[in-house]
Amino acid sequence: MENTAVRNEVIVGIDPRQQSVPALAWAVDEAVRRRLPLRLVLAVPPLPGGQHIDTSWRLTMLRAQGHEALAEAVATVRALHAEVPVVTELLDGMPSAVLCQKAERARVVVVGSRRLTRPEELFSAGSVAVPVSARADCPVVVVREPEHVGERHPHLVVGVDGSESSRAAVEFAVEEAALHGAALRAVWVWRRPVVSFGDEAAGLDERRRILSETVAGWAEKYPDVKITRDVVRGHPVEELALASADALLVVVGRHGRGGYSGMKLGSVVHGLLHRAECPVITVPADARLTYA
Repeated sequence: MENTAVRNEVIVGIDPRQQSVPALAWAVDEAVRRRLPLRLVLAVPPLPGGQHIDTSWRLTMLRAQGHEALAEAVATVRALHAEVPVVTELLDGMPSAVLCQKAERARVVVVGSRRLTRPEELFSAGSVAVPVSARADCPVVVVREPEHVGERHPHLVVGVDGSESSRAAVEFAVEEAALHGAALRAVWVWRRPVVSFGDEAAGLDERRRILSETVAGWAEKYPDVKITRDVVRGHPVEELALASADALLVVVGRHGRGGYSGMKLGSVVHGLLHRAECPVITVPADARLTYA
């Protein structure tokens, strides 16, 4: 069933242990660009080990720390842009699950990255970036590194592979480029086969054709956004990470829905979350229905 919820907020996940100023700054700028309010969400996870005599006291302390972290986040938002409407919400539950639930009414969800190792991503209760990117039904922005705001020719990069999710990524990326006043580079990374079969030139022409079809029409809808198209050979993670070195953002599609661990996120998106040198936006395939 099509999701008809009004998506009128920029939601930011707040980590009480390590406030991500780059993530907050990105979210504030996005709220200003889209003229939307900010909602700062902090989730207090359940305590491990079942019931203990000090459980109530420990939860009270965790909630107090959460309120303090939210207050600090609001102060940061006010320092960045005093006029942005902002509300806070402290909830009980696993952070990733809470943010995915809140994503049902979000235009975007923004989270920082704690640079967890892959085992920590799988087993840590505080793992947020990967599971939220894998499960949320709106675009998710992971701010591991700040935007390269000083670039002379600002541009975004969007990964294209002909799938429905990459078409959704292109749609969101063009809109985001227009909001940033930036150009858009659409990149198809063609993996090099171990053994080459068929006509290389024909394969290249076919990918160029599909890439052109994927971005067709957006130049007319957003005439101020310059769109370029490139087909490059190599590994998608390596090439898109390389492209991120001078990009404001990298936008990629998400294939399907993942479980809590994020194992269905896809190796390319997962790799980019670790290696990209700018924020990464993951767009679910059905976002085209949601944002039409």
